[in-house]
Amino acid sequence: MYLVCGEALFDFFSENEMGGTASQVNFKAIAGGSPFNVAVGLRRLGVESALFTGLSTDYLGRRLHQVLLDEGISSQYVLDFDAPTTLAMVAVGANGSPHYSFRGEGCADRQLGLEHLPVLGPQVRGLHVGSFSLVVQPVADTLLALVRRESGKRLISLDPNVRLNPQPDIELWRSRIATLVEYADLIKVSDEDLSLLYPEQPPQTIIERWMEHRCQLVFLTRGSQGATVFSRQHGSWSMPACPVQIADTVGAGDTFQAALITWLTEQQLDSVEGLQTLTREQVSAMLAFAMRAAALTCGRTGPDLPYRQQLD
Repeated sequence: MYLVCGEALFDFFSENEMGGTASQVNFKAIAGGSPFNVAVGLRRLGVESALFTGLSTDYLGRRLHQVLLDEGISSQYVLDFDAPTTLAMVAVGANGSPHYSFRGEGCADRQLGLEHLPVLGPQVRGLHVGSFSLVVQPVADTLLALVRRESGKRLISLDPNVRLNPQPDIELWRSRIATLVEYADLIKVSDEDLSLLYPEQPPQTIIERWMEHRCQLVFLTRGSQGATVFSRQHGSWSMPACPVQIADTVGAGDTFQAALITWLTEQQLDSVEGLQTLTREQVSAMLAFAMRAAALTCGRTGPDLPYRQQLD
């Protein structure tokens, strides 16, 4: 089982029709949040997953809980809070990239405190953390404490997934990501994330600095330009993006992340030791698998993550 930690929310997509009045806006709401999507993506790809998050007791929170049940995701580490559900208003640009505006202050998924840290059994093979739960309190300090406690014992994966709307302090993002990097075995980061975190520095310089710690692999995604992998043992190389008619890119990064973990799990290499034994050919296969999965999501509207049989 893989334990994914962080926010769970509803994405609201505008569905305005041409000629509609300005006083009426139609929305389509889809369960999401980067960690929530990764947990769903893992389960759809055949990996047992659980979510460590806070869910609201309101109507939308109950719907999120039902999604977990429907998808077969363990709710063992879910805590209920009498606080609202986070909402994300999503506008999709001409190139399919999403732009988010969050309503999350005081919401349920931020309420996890140090007193809520779970005891993990041997069935939990690894942890994944990412997105704005890394930098909003009190959940940010809770996740950092969990990662520190479990680093070296279980595979730790990290995706910064920078979102400045819920937390615009870029210095806080830099500081917290720099700390978490010290404990991560596997990092997935987008070129957009790096341009926000370190606009004056080449991506390779940043990633090489990250790999001075315990990290074995860093995957840099570059949208239509493909992706590059940096390996402690085998150097770096790139692959072109899979051809796809893009609907939007919502959930593509989360799909990529889930696919990386899935590949490791299927090869029985989902451990700190397993990651250290990977050959260059295996890393290439892992990257290709993740890129195929992400391409499927890009061909669909919203975070509609693929099922394992669709990748065969």
